[in-house]
Amino acid sequence: MHLIREERAAAPVIPLPPGGYVIHVSLGLVSDVRPVTIRQEETTRETFDLAAGGLRIEGRVGTSKIPQGQIVFSIYKGSQFEIGTGDRSPIAQNVAAGDVLMLPAGIYYLVSTYGDANSIVRSDIRVQAAKLTDVVVTHRAAVITLKLVGEKGGEALANTAWSVLTPAGDVIKESIGAFPRVMLAEGEYKAIAKNDGKVFERDFEVKNGVDGEVEVLTR
Repeated sequence: MHLIREERAAAPVIPLPPGGYVIHVSLGLVSDVRPVTIRQEETTRETFDLAAGGLRIEGRVGTSKIPQGQIVFSIYKGSQFEIGTGDRSPIAQNVAAGDVLMLPAGIYYLVSTYGDANSIVRSDIRVQAAKLTDVVVTHRAAVITLKLVGEKGGEALANTAWSVLTPAGDVIKESIGAFPRVMLAEGEYKAIAKNDGKVFERDFEVKNGVDGEVEVLTR
């Protein structure tokens, strides 16, 4: 079996010699395959009814829309509460906010990741055939800028190695720089700064939607 022709039109007209063929049609992640027979001096009409729906997702913190590029989504088949969800592979990864993804009608769950730290939200959704489903995922998080300074409001020290930990000591984020930005889920954290062979630290709290700076003092 080899490919004879591809068409991207909604209702293509394809002249073919008599014989047997297989038609494959796809729309996003929805597809169908059907064998057809073309007869001499006859016009064959085939209609494909795809049970497909569109999914468009955006993320928010409070009432503020999360900019595209700061949030990505992964889509999984079925509900997150079904047994064996940990072994599933996503059917779509790195889906950007605002993009329309075509899916077979059914139940899915999405994993929304804001930034590259620990602001992750999971949600079950239903996609209906012939409809566009708009989903808004709300993250309880904030953008925090870390600074190692000699005094409050002072100049940030360069070449600083940072670690952000939970109260239990789990490492959430590591980075190097004078003032790295990190998106964190609301909660309590410890910032550890290493500079010039010395270690400094500070406990801090992240409140939903309250972006700000966390200054760690060298004295």
